[in-house]
Amino acid sequence: MPTPLHVLQAQVLEQKTRIPSLYGNVDFSVVPERFAATLNDNSMLPPRYARKHRGRILADDEKVQRALAYTMLGDTVADAYAALMPQFGFKRLIDMLSEACAHGLQAVPNAPQELVDFIQSMERIPDWLDMDLVEEGARVSRNQMATLVPYAIRGTFVATFMNKYSGLPMALTGALSSESSVQRVKETASFFTTATLPGALGRYGAGFKAAALVRLMHSMVRFNILKRSKKWDVSVYGIPIPQVDQMPAGTIPAFTMAFAVVEKGRKQFNRRERAVVELCRYQSYLLGLPEDLLPD
Repeated sequence: MPTPLHVLQAQVLEQKTRIPSLYGNVDFSVVPERFAATLNDNSMLPPRYARKHRGRILADDEKVQRALAYTMLGDTVADAYAALMPQFGFKRLIDMLSEACAHGLQAVPNAPQELVDFIQSMERIPDWLDMDLVEEGARVSRNQMATLVPYAIRGTFVATFMNKYSGLPMALTGALSSESSVQRVKETASFFTTATLPGALGRYGAGFKAAALVRLMHSMVRFNILKRSKKWDVSVYGIPIPQVDQMPAGTIPAFTMAFAVVEKGRKQFNRRERAVVELCRYQSYLLGLPEDLLPD
């Protein structure tokens, strides 16, 4: 069952009190410009889709309000850890997280509670997880990840860089300049490629650690923008890198596969396809996406 809307909205508002050093000055009652909630709002949706679907979608107020809530939701456990930057510094936070991923929390002396909460949230096994199916999905995805996906990821990043709402956080933090943009693409591509290696998404696998570092990177971007940039306007852009923006990155393989299945006249995934979906869901879960955003 999805999280009740009122609970989700409360989670959004609780960011102010849970992490006041980061979200204390954010007005969560504002509907940002980027959220096109009415037919009168400008939208980049292609006209042929807008004419056919937009009115019906926007008529479902519950879904609209749910989408708005996720547009204003960050990654609470990773954000709380990133908010320790003034105390521990950038490098120390990365080192402690890397050590905890590689050797467990017991390997980090006097680990801050925020790190404990972060790692334990990733260690929690969701009820729906079928790890054998995840491994099968990784196996059938491996060849495509090595040969095709590197190009697809680069194309996706070009689209991201051209979108002012999702591209601005990286521009303001220098992630789009010179070698930084190359590193940004490399880090993301490495995670999704690494996730298909045997055992990579296990507790001490390379994919587990890569997911944690990607989450910390995103949270550090949020911190730097909300606390140190005068150019970020929440009323226009909302929360930097909200959870809903990360959903497409983790679910594109399942989404495109669903198109192919429907075009073949089927309404169900076979086991091989279901395995790819399970891989997408679990790697997205490790990246911090709420389970409501992980359709099966």
